[in-house]
Amino acid sequence: MYADDRVLVGVLNRKKDFEIARRQHWYRIPERQLPRGLNAEYIAFFLSGKVFHGRGGAIAYFARVTGLELARRADLLPGEDKRSADIYFKLQFRNLVEKDPPIANVPARPISFIRTTWDRFISAETIADLYCAGDFYVDRVYHALRN
Repeated sequence: MYADDRVLVGVLNRKKDFEIARRQHWYRIPERQLPRGLNAEYIAFFLSGKVFHGRGGAIAYFARVTGLELARRADLLPGEDKRSADIYFKLQFRNLVEKDPPIANVPARPISFIRTTWDRFISAETIADLYCAGDFYVDRVYHALRN
């Protein structure tokens, strides 16, 4: 794990999707949501508070990305007719790791996808910390040489 490793935060708002992530180690992302591609070494998951009581409303899990492919929704979720022809990224990853403490969504704001770096992710206490623009995060080389 390096400070500059890229982390993509996605949303899990269905228990079925959480079980797929936990047991089968993959997550789907609509291709149209990430037109610039995925480009992340880690995936983290924001659990929707409406669905996940207790651990919901926070980024509670993450995993190392191991693979990526394109697939139709119908192939990923057979039997779900809604948007079955849409193309998705199927992101594969290692076992989920619990983020302790989880990253809180305070104050509550809607979450879709967040791109951040490992150092921001690992030190974040709230969602706002993932966007931190402090000097250390902006010019890591300078601070590394200075220390």
